[in-house]
Amino acid sequence: MNVQSTDIIGQLVAENYQYASIFKKYDIDFCCQGNRTIGEACDKKELDTEKVVSSLNAVNKEQTLGEPDFDSWDLDLLADYIQKKHHRYVENKIPEIQPYLDKICRVHGGRHPELHQINQLFQETAGELTMHMKKEELMLFPQIRKMVSQKGEGVKGNMKAMVDEMMHEHLNEGERFHEIMELSNNYTPPADACNTYAVTFALLKEFEEDLHRHIHLENNILFPKSIMIAEELLEIN
Repeated sequence: MNVQSTDIIGQLVAENYQYASIFKKYDIDFCCQGNRTIGEACDKKELDTEKVVSSLNAVNKEQTLGEPDFDSWDLDLLADYIQKKHHRYVENKIPEIQPYLDKICRVHGGRHPELHQINQLFQETAGELTMHMKKEELMLFPQIRKMVSQKGEGVKGNMKAMVDEMMHEHLNEGERFHEIMELSNNYTPPADACNTYAVTFALLKEFEEDLHRHIHLENNILFPKSIMIAEELLEIN
């Protein structure tokens, strides 16, 4: 496959997740804003489009060993994977990260006031993302599973509205973590950082990377295919 500047970012990553590392290198959002073309994203960030496209075309097109082909999965299986892999990750990591943030705010917050902003932003993410995931688990994912089993009566009309709401919330989380990344100097501990400080930033970076993958699977694969199936069911009925 030869990548072009007119290709949609999210579709490319859905087809081959190895492209994600290139987009991350150039700080191009492939999850929350994955519906743009490469050219549009490059123009926005004043990047050399030809250089970015060349980097993408240099990527080994073979599937990474052990990397599932999520784009080929049934949607109910993908929904189960997201819930058990990424939702559980968030649920487990929030109570692990929060005490670390509180501690480094107490110890280092005087010299590094940006830590208090980071802590506040993460608290907002903890609350909003937890509610967001529960809406998916209790409302959206069950509807998707019904559609896959061809029993989704009453689902079709509100599928797009639910997806639009989830994608808007994804955008909010993406923006919030982008702010955390900037405040933390791309998760780089300062010279006077203790081990806890360094561990906290490493955990935040890992959390953001998992969140990007999580949102990518939903925005670029699960959601568009769910809307497509809903529209097909609407035509049948």
